[in-house]
Amino acid sequence: MYDVFSLPAVRFPEGFLWGSATAGHQIEGDNIHSQAWHREQQPEFAGPDSEGRLREPSGRACDHYRRYREDVDLLAALGHRGYRMSIEWSRIEPEQGRWDQAALDHYLDLLDRLTARGIRVFVTLHHFTHPLWFDRLGGFAQADSRSHFERYLSFLVPKIAESVSGWNVINEFNHWGGLAAGPEIAAIRFAMLRIHALGYHLIRRYSAAPVSSAHAYVHYMPRRAHDPLDLHLTAQADWTTNEFFFHALRTGELVFPGADAEFDPEVKGALDCWAINYYTRRLIDGRRAGLKGQPFRHKRLRLIPQPFYLEEMYPEGLIAAVERLSDLPVYITENGCAADDDRFRIVYLALHLSALHEALAGGAEVRGYFHWSLLDNYEWTSFVPRFGLVAVDRTTFARTPKPSAAFYCEVIRENGFSGATVRRHLEVLPTLAEEQP
Repeated sequence: MYDVFSLPAVRFPEGFLWGSATAGHQIEGDNIHSQAWHREQQPEFAGPDSEGRLREPSGRACDHYRRYREDVDLLAALGHRGYRMSIEWSRIEPEQGRWDQAALDHYLDLLDRLTARGIRVFVTLHHFTHPLWFDRLGGFAQADSRSHFERYLSFLVPKIAESVSGWNVINEFNHWGGLAAGPEIAAIRFAMLRIHALGYHLIRRYSAAPVSSAHAYVHYMPRRAHDPLDLHLTAQADWTTNEFFFHALRTGELVFPGADAEFDPEVKGALDCWAINYYTRRLIDGRRAGLKGQPFRHKRLRLIPQPFYLEEMYPEGLIAAVERLSDLPVYITENGCAADDDRFRIVYLALHLSALHEALAGGAEVRGYFHWSLLDNYEWTSFVPRFGLVAVDRTTFARTPKPSAAFYCEVIRENGFSGATVRRHLEVLPTLAEEQP
């Protein structure tokens, strides 16, 4: 049992960057020129997904595209000193070769307002979504994808560079294709590594700010701790999700199961820091076709009224991730939990920030933390998973900071916290029991 009220006091290094993260499609609304918006309009999208969860379109999402001024004020009021956001390629280039000046002006104004409030901005250039025209050509799997993406970055990067304090070229491409191996998956992973390298070298021409690509770090563990098959498949899952990326950026060697290795000198060293998105661990079960091990019952937390991958808290995985990446500075670019009861978010934050401090005490160089997310947003198929520090009314779009936002604000202000800090924002440990004592 975790006792967050007795956590020892921790203080983070001077200049540690505290903030939150969002993604354009998930908060802006009416992203009508993107492939994601188009997919949401198809009749089959309205049906249940593979686990029986009902899907819904993003619609106006959080209406951030119109309410961004209010959201900048909100970030400042909550004390956030960093903000990770994405710029929607589909707004900047809605048709192939046509640049939308109004959309560019929108993002320039957003960046200007953030920097004027002293908020350091980390920009993601591709966060799962891109123009429908690009997708219809084959997306990043097409032979000419490199030239299209390079044209986009060449147009955008020089115009925004002076307002950007950090860059993510692509978000979580290491997770595309899941745990699958083989030549087809290898081909897209190798292509994306090269696309990342292209973005890195192009950005370097205009900006001295650190460049990376946000990596979906999954801490895999065998369902049966000493089972040879589970152990073997856990190691393979780690390579196909994590190590292929780390190895390629460190050495230039592109290695993936089911394909011949390749070497690309442009990939070697094409980053200035590690950008890590971490949520929880995953269990690998060699007795299941998809290798997806069920969470241990004694650890399970059903925090929202549907099955979801975040049904336990495992802050130790954050320590493992940071310790593994000791060769460069690290930014935690996403970390959070989906919970209807906001008290669990305070517990999650306290545990993961304690774990992060422990990694720092061990010598890790972590320079910043971005909580996912600022707002209760659109979680790609549904609004049910609520990650936000701030609630968003689905009818009026009114913003209401939650108790977790006040807790995090105090953490930022004090550059640390203690069990007493937690107690000021949390009266009792939350429970999922229907009747609480």
